[in-house]
Amino acid sequence: MLTYKRILLKLSGEALMGERQFGIDPVVLKSFASEVAEIHNLGVQIGIVIGGGNIFRGIQAAAHGIDKVSGDHMGMLATVINSIAFQNALEEVGVQTRLQSAIKMEQIAEPYIRRRAIRHLEKNRVVLFGAGTGNPYFTTDTAAVLRAIEIEAQVIIKATRVDGIYDSDPEKNPNAVKFEEITYRQVMEKDLRVMDQTAITLCSENNLPILVFNVNQKGNLKKLISGENIGTIVKNK
Repeated sequence: MLTYKRILLKLSGEALMGERQFGIDPVVLKSFASEVAEIHNLGVQIGIVIGGGNIFRGIQAAAHGIDKVSGDHMGMLATVINSIAFQNALEEVGVQTRLQSAIKMEQIAEPYIRRRAIRHLEKNRVVLFGAGTGNPYFTTDTAAVLRAIEIEAQVIIKATRVDGIYDSDPEKNPNAVKFEEITYRQVMEKDLRVMDQTAITLCSENNLPILVFNVNQKGNLKKLISGENIGTIVKNK
């Protein structure tokens, strides 16, 4: 029994690095593609947004003298590179896909058109959304939430390296306490950095739950979709 029929999966660019310092690890890419294929084969409609931090971050550019807008544009292109790589990995395991970009680049991707994206999902194609929102000053977290709301996803699933949301970084603090469930307001009040405040506010206003889980644990995505108590859920009371 599926708990969610249509989802938006948010992957960080860093997740694609594996043990590398930058770029894309083909083994990790193939593993993630297999996990997505598994739930796709169950009939789940899937939209995907991938960050670009493994290739380029606008915030890094600012530190090296590149202005914020130019840096963010470079970061958007990095998300397209990751999306192309993931699209290829998905198609290698037999999943039909479409890549839509918020920045026009017809030779590479379709322009983002909401109705077309929904139609692709209805035809059982995985849709990857590249280039963020197409605007500087917005993170890929915000882009993911925006796309999730637009395609009427039931939940946004954020893939991380840890098994949920904690009161402090569990990779640094062995005594960190995990939340099974938490509200949007608590996330902001405790400054838990699940997503940026714009993304959290959008989720709260549109009553869109956020599920945070460990993507590196094989089978977790299928368990989560099937309703098992995996990770942490963020929602209104």
